[in-house]
Amino acid sequence: MEIKSTIIQKYFKDLTETQIAQLDQLYPLYSFWNAQINVISRKDIEELYERHILHSLGIAKFCSLKKGEKVLDVGTGGGFPGIPLAILFPDTEFHLVDSIGKKIKVVTEVASALGLKNVKASHLRAEQITDQYDFVVSRAVTRLIDFYPWVKGKFKKDSKNAIPNGILYLKGGELQEEIKESKLKAELYPLAEYFEEDFFETKYVVYIPQ
Repeated sequence: MEIKSTIIQKYFKDLTETQIAQLDQLYPLYSFWNAQINVISRKDIEELYERHILHSLGIAKFCSLKKGEKVLDVGTGGGFPGIPLAILFPDTEFHLVDSIGKKIKVVTEVASALGLKNVKASHLRAEQITDQYDFVVSRAVTRLIDFYPWVKGKFKKDSKNAIPNGILYLKGGELQEEIKESKLKAELYPLAEYFEEDFFETKYVVYIPQ
């Protein structure tokens, strides 16, 4: 069975031939690696483009990353949202980190197979990182109150973007209580405004400017 990136092309009209080819490669690559190292639930692999790749690219609908910006993906797992974003923004530098080494192996192999020169993958905890970034991205690794201390102080002071540097966090469900608990100045942007599939009805980009 061949699964292609048609759903991505529906929402991102200006993809180059290279980007389409890279996106099309994601299904065979993740099918192969997932059979060896489980980074996506087995039942979800058929929904890879909608639930993992398009979901990751919700960040791109909210914020267009710029040339030379540096982005840290914390708890990347098999490479989400970092790998899809790196395909879409080839001039942005991405550092994908995870505390589980075998997941980083998948990221490294996928990035290499795609020829992504803008991806660095590290087997690290976020707290161990000393670099500074324009944005930190992540996909629901934990509650915001626990996540924020991991990345506090890792942001560049000067912003190149239309929005100030900060956290772009993908999460679903009722988030008001979690935001209140974190005491962070967070803004919620519903992905249902960008994508019509039912999966996105309760999904958000949570933006926390620094």
